[in-house]
Amino acid sequence: MASINLIEAFRDFKEAENIDRPTMMKVVEDVFKTLLRKKFGSDENFDVIVNAEKGDLEIIRRRMIVEDGQVEDPLSQIAYSDATKIEPDFEVGEELYQEIDLYDFGRRAILAAKQTLASRISDLKKTALAKKYGDRIGEIVSAEVYQVWKKEILLLDEEGNELILPKSEQIPQDYFKKGESIRAVVKKVDMKNNNPVIILSRTSPEFLAKLLEIEVPEIFDGLIVIKKIVRDPGERAKVAVESYDDRIDPVGACVGMKGSRIHGIVRELKNENIDVINWTSNNQLLIQRSLTPAKITSMELDHENKHANVYLKPDQVSLAIGRRGVNIKLACELTGYEIDVYRDNEGDEEGFDIDLDEFSDEIDTWVIDELKRVGCDTARSVLDLTPEELERRTDLEKETIAEVRKVLKEEFEKE
Repeated sequence: MASINLIEAFRDFKEAENIDRPTMMKVVEDVFKTLLRKKFGSDENFDVIVNAEKGDLEIIRRRMIVEDGQVEDPLSQIAYSDATKIEPDFEVGEELYQEIDLYDFGRRAILAAKQTLASRISDLKKTALAKKYGDRIGEIVSAEVYQVWKKEILLLDEEGNELILPKSEQIPQDYFKKGESIRAVVKKVDMKNNNPVIILSRTSPEFLAKLLEIEVPEIFDGLIVIKKIVRDPGERAKVAVESYDDRIDPVGACVGMKGSRIHGIVRELKNENIDVINWTSNNQLLIQRSLTPAKITSMELDHENKHANVYLKPDQVSLAIGRRGVNIKLACELTGYEIDVYRDNEGDEEGFDIDLDEFSDEIDTWVIDELKRVGCDTARSVLDLTPEELERRTDLEKETIAEVRKVLKEEFEKE
């Protein structure tokens, strides 16, 4: 009996997860039954027996022995005289089982069968890979950097499967080298030219949620629930949590003793600031908490239009707005309200204020932009801060700050 070397093909089957033994047998059987149909016109009287352990197979032909000259169907019947040539003890009425030598199919047919089998295995492995990662969407995986390109990074998991981390799904501060291990969340599985493409992400809220689940046992156990996460990757994140157990402080549990639990996550996210707040169905209280670390003086809510006017002391305005407006943007996303921040001028004798842009002929544009960056967009908001505070918060020199304050003060004195 000639045998085809199928051991490597079977090994491919075994290495591909989720391809079970019955599926494997069925594929091999289908491939060789196709071969039989091409040669004999039918596969009805043939049995394909696969030995997965050894990596070979047998093809057995079944025919009924009939009297000489009474053969009506050569596929299912054989003449007595022909049967006795195979085995002298055969008798009419018995069933003859004959092993088919694979070499009888011809070298070209055997090669075609091997190629078809390899193709079917490849398709099954692709399907299994797509299903495996399709079921893991939203889970964290670890993979090794194999190739770094301009627009994406190619990673390999422990089984050698290729994963993609696009530039758009990387934290801006991320920098990885070949051979380095990366943690990311499975975002989606795309099919490209019939090949599964597994897309990972380090910027999605799910990544932060899973990191918290790993670090905080109470979240994993379901005692604390993450109600919502909003992120500006690498810059800031806000996490609203709620506890189902009155004895557990959800914020304290997430942060940990002296920040022990949150510090590891902050490092993983390249020093992303993470504000953990208590979730509440009270919109006013939620907005107040969402603007952390700023402290609010008063608030006006328009529930119908989902709009909030928030009033703060002058030194709290820049904290509420945050660097490049990130803090207030995330607060809007977290609460679902459009939030406008105003300085609380209660007690000020002068009720008017002047926009900084009005001073563009006396103050350089880049200086105005720098002041706006820290939340000072009017003359009074600049004067409400001490020169030391302005120097600490901005990149402006002491002399520049003094000159700006002088110009602004003169304007108010004129008024």
